[in-house]
Amino acid sequence: MDQPTTQLDPRFSEPNTKPTPWETTREVLERAELAWISTVRADGRPHVTPLVAVWLDGAYHFSTGPTEQKGINLETNPNVVLTTGCNQWDQGLDVVVEGQARRIIDRATLERLAEAWATKWDGFWHYEVTDEGFRQPDPTGDPADAGAVHSVVYAVEPSKVLAFGKRPFTHTRHLPPTA
Repeated sequence: MDQPTTQLDPRFSEPNTKPTPWETTREVLERAELAWISTVRADGRPHVTPLVAVWLDGAYHFSTGPTEQKGINLETNPNVVLTTGCNQWDQGLDVVVEGQARRIIDRATLERLAEAWATKWDGFWHYEVTDEGFRQPDPTGDPADAGAVHSVVYAVEPSKVLAFGKRPFTHTRHLPPTA
């Protein structure tokens, strides 16, 4: 999302405060080492789990194994919420990204994303790009286990981003520009 419309919601903000600038909100997304994703199971129950994500080209990206619960959920319902922020009630900025997860299979984009993951976490998250997404060496390190972990990659282009500032308390909405 580039240059969204930014609005302060005065109902949930302290008097005389200003909306959180998009640049500040985007920086939180870019620097976050952990995010939580909420997906919806086929029976309507929610599923929430932590993951590592990267902000690139105006979207939040994550990967998952196709047999992980979030991967299964995304097969039938692409609507997601990603959250990140701070666990303290009176400092920091909490950010919520709402949107639909879209599978990424473009090899050039996957290469850039693999590099972004490796750079952000000093090489800890090292992915090899495949035609289906990412491949990672078996995390057990057991040579007898010839398997590798395969994951699919998704992008969430925000339909809405909420930023919750603390001390002063603010509630900011960032919406994609209207056509």
